[in-house]
Amino acid sequence: MKTVDGRQWATREDLIEHSGYGETTLKRLWRDRRANGHPGAREIDGVLHWELELWDTWFAQQRQRDRDLSGVDRSGDPDEQLPPAGQARVLGVDPARITQYAKTPPPGWPDPVRVEELKTRVREYRTRAQLWAWVDDPVSGFGTKGGRPPGPDPKARARAAKTLDTRVQLAVEALAAMPGKKAGEVAAALAERHGQGVDMWKRIVTQARKQVQQ
Repeated sequence: MKTVDGRQWATREDLIEHSGYGETTLKRLWRDRRANGHPGAREIDGVLHWELELWDTWFAQQRQRDRDLSGVDRSGDPDEQLPPAGQARVLGVDPARITQYAKTPPPGWPDPVRVEELKTRVREYRTRAQLWAWVDDPVSGFGTKGGRPPGPDPKARARAAKTLDTRVQLAVEALAAMPGKKAGEVAAALAERHGQGVDMWKRIVTQARKQVQQ
């Protein structure tokens, strides 16, 4: 960080360390600054910096709005591996819902990053970053505070389908531009370029590959 006129200014790397959020999330927030009111940046030594105190105030308000709108807790380490109870706390739902998701996954529900074998069952772990990406994916249907998908809405479904079609087309173009790259590498590039989680883009890349092969 740099101090200018008694105020601290932070680079994006500083904000990642300061906030515990990943680069993809912070880039998405900056990209959508016209809509979310993200503080402006100042170029220092050729690198974008944000006034830390001003950014902290805005970021706290942004997280509170997220909680108010969806019940989702977006604080904490994005890469921390959470058991079902922790996943439920992040999503603001009853733990029984996570158990239900393991048996009947909703659209786009991310694969676990780790599975712990217990005597009578298995315990699936997912990261906060996976859960946030799933919530932000319109195809997931996570549209109410209780984590219950909204009722039938043809217009909403049409919008979600259109969004998915657009992303599949982006993935098709990326596959053509990066021949020989693994799905994970293409997904990472798309996440970096367009925001959202790598896991979500992996599923879309898989769908795009099937479409190309047809």
